[in-house]
Amino acid sequence: MDYEIDYAMQTELEAAVFRRLVAHLRQHPEVQNIDLMNLAGFCRNCLGNWYAEAANERGLPLERDDGREKVYGMPYAEWKALHQTEASPDAQAGFAAREGAGHGPA
Repeated sequence: MDYEIDYAMQTELEAAVFRRLVAHLRQHPEVQNIDLMNLAGFCRNCLGNWYAEAANERGLPLERDDGREKVYGMPYAEWKALHQTEASPDAQAGFAAREGAGHGPA
């Protein structure tokens, strides 16, 4: 790499990547959270929770539901009613195995 990225630029780039990831997930509601968990170890809820945690670490009183709304683009309950489907037995088994490996419910 022939250039250096200062902290401000790195933060801008990371924010742009996050916005792009969130936009991609919003465009693909058919991708279920349980499938994301089983494949990648995180889901939309995790992203929303991390958003709220980051805000709290910086003194902003953001609740988990507020963070999730930033990711879903709507309240989680609304997204769930519109897009969440019943998980297959295989997906449920994979998630149960992951929970045993140290990741609790999203």
